[in-house]
Amino acid sequence: MNTVKTLRELRAAVTHARSAGKRIGFVPTMGNLHEGHATLVTKAAQQADFVVASIFVNPLQFGANEDLDKYPRTLAADQEKLLQAGCNLLFAPTVEEMYPGGMTGQTRVSVPHLSEGLCGASRPGHFEGVATVVSKLFNMVQPDIAVFGQKDYQQLAVIRAMVHDLNMPIQIIGEPTVRAEDGLALSSRNGFLSGQERAIAPVLYRSLSHIAAAIKAGDHDFVSLRAEQVRQIEAAGLRLDYLEVRHGVYLRPATAQDKDIVILVAAFLGNTRLIDNLHLNLN
Repeated sequence: MNTVKTLRELRAAVTHARSAGKRIGFVPTMGNLHEGHATLVTKAAQQADFVVASIFVNPLQFGANEDLDKYPRTLAADQEKLLQAGCNLLFAPTVEEMYPGGMTGQTRVSVPHLSEGLCGASRPGHFEGVATVVSKLFNMVQPDIAVFGQKDYQQLAVIRAMVHDLNMPIQIIGEPTVRAEDGLALSSRNGFLSGQERAIAPVLYRSLSHIAAAIKAGDHDFVSLRAEQVRQIEAAGLRLDYLEVRHGVYLRPATAQDKDIVILVAAFLGNTRLIDNLHLNLN
């Protein structure tokens, strides 16, 4: 696996692979990789002949009070994980390489509606930052496919809409969330949890599972289902951001007639913000 830091080197490597008739797969990340990221790369390797991953901690998607400076940079360990997962090329640009004109005047990509509410409500500007950097990376790599984790469900919905609306010739693949044995969704932010907090964190998955089981059994009283689990989550010591039952594609509030449903949650455990979701297809 080669590591490049400039757009010129990236394009030269991708052009060489494409000239050899190879199908290009892409997995964008912010580094500090875990098993969940590795499954995305493995999936890309199954679907493409040449896999590019990127590591870039994108300042545009961090709010003023968020943990940009604290976000772990673990390049050497990440390179080993990517190599083992089947990555062929790592693009690890600097902020200056990504935003050579600075960020103030940077053209932005905004995906309305899907970016609003849920994480978009508590992290204003976050999804504009995500859509902007992903569109830049897509234009840099020009992949045939790109793989994202379903744990960041709203992000995946935003990217799917952006690709559709801007007519980008890229197949977006959503890979199921990878979980620890106790159900906690793997996340780079889990490393911020204390031992005591880590023991509490799986309550989010248990609450999602409880609501999902009730919906599968025919209970469409989403308000009552939500209220019961809000009490469970808060009793465990978490500060809830949101717990919602939404349509699986449009992210509007779900109705009893919907067959494609996603249950989404975000909560603070100490200073760490955790998110999770469960997607249901009731057909």
